[in-house]
Amino acid sequence: MAAVGGAREIVVIGGGTAGVRLAQRLAATAPAGTVNLTLLGEEPHAPYNRVLLAEVLAGRYGPEVIALPPVPGGERRGVRAVRIDRDDRLVRCADGGVVPYDRLILATGSNPVLPPLRGLRRPDHDGLPEGVHAFRTMDDCLALSAAVRPGTRAVVIGGGLLGVSAARALAERGAQVVLAQQGEYLMERQLDRAGSRLLRTQLEAWGVEVHTECRVRGLVRTADGTRVAAVELADGFRLDAELTVLACGVRPRTGLAHTAGLDVRRGVVVDDELRTSDPRIHAIGDCAEHDERLYGLAGAALEQADVLARLLTVDPSARYTGTRSLTRLTLGASSPEAQPEIPLDLAAFGETTPLPGDDTVQLTDATRGTYRKVVVRGDRLVGGVLLGDLATVGTLARTWEDDVPLPPTTPLLHLLTPDGGS
Repeated sequence: MAAVGGAREIVVIGGGTAGVRLAQRLAATAPAGTVNLTLLGEEPHAPYNRVLLAEVLAGRYGPEVIALPPVPGGERRGVRAVRIDRDDRLVRCADGGVVPYDRLILATGSNPVLPPLRGLRRPDHDGLPEGVHAFRTMDDCLALSAAVRPGTRAVVIGGGLLGVSAARALAERGAQVVLAQQGEYLMERQLDRAGSRLLRTQLEAWGVEVHTECRVRGLVRTADGTRVAAVELADGFRLDAELTVLACGVRPRTGLAHTAGLDVRRGVVVDDELRTSDPRIHAIGDCAEHDERLYGLAGAALEQADVLARLLTVDPSARYTGTRSLTRLTLGASSPEAQPEIPLDLAAFGETTPLPGDDTVQLTDATRGTYRKVVVRGDRLVGGVLLGDLATVGTLARTWEDDVPLPPTTPLLHLLTPDGGS
């Protein structure tokens, strides 16, 4: 495919965090006239920070506040790529359009997992029943926001990061919220049991009813079958629900790559140059599987985009070797009548459950509602959890990300003091 005026045609499929960051970095690093960039975004909205959707649902921010900076070059919104023609290097779109590429970047993100619940789907009806919402996109957020009212009975299925955020946001809007988590405790991927107990206590103080080790069996529809009226648990108990939120995790969007014949396992397989099995096609963000790992975190998406932008423009030796990302979340009440009024800050990184032989330092202040814990293996900090007091998180995170030895003369307890051991 001949490039216009000698410039390479770089096409990015996906207008989320990874795709937008890559476009911005390419514009900043590519010498003038060397790149023609086209970004295809399936959503009609301006690109936005997905991490902050819960703040929009809670009423803290308007949608415009979480918009990402404008994308340099050719941005096309509301355009869905449906096929990649690798022989002719073309992206074919649902609207009939065809976009040529010299390099193609898949930043297709992930889709919400829809659990196999009885009553969720009907053979004669596409989409979710009325009253049931995923919580992944701006449209999901706006639909939920329009439906919730003070006193609305809402059931959130899933107690991970997304489910906890949605439950808190709905509670801030005055809904009567039940959070149903199949696992033993909330946010199992990020927290240990003690941290999760404190998080649960805080959610319950905000009026969220939390059920763990609770398996949802199905959804109970109204007599006319048009909407869901209750969530049925495995033991037969029913939770009344005017709104049901599915927050059961996400799955990489790999359909385009799979149909194009690229190597796909759990995600689109990429090497250290973020190349797929076709050297002209790269993948970054939630859809990419690097070194047998899926990240699903904004930090990894940003780092991958930065590395790929350098590799494609000014530094062919740039390589991606993995990301050590910290999960951070603020749960708090913005309305004067909500209790407690002080938000709960949470941060978790690395391995929060120690292995035999690891050293663990843990501080709990039940009065202040704070919890701090670090896990040390040999002379390295390998993980930590902080809730309610993040004074040490900056230094701890840098120590963990840099993977540097801890000073042998520094008491481990000092890691949790305000200076973080510095």
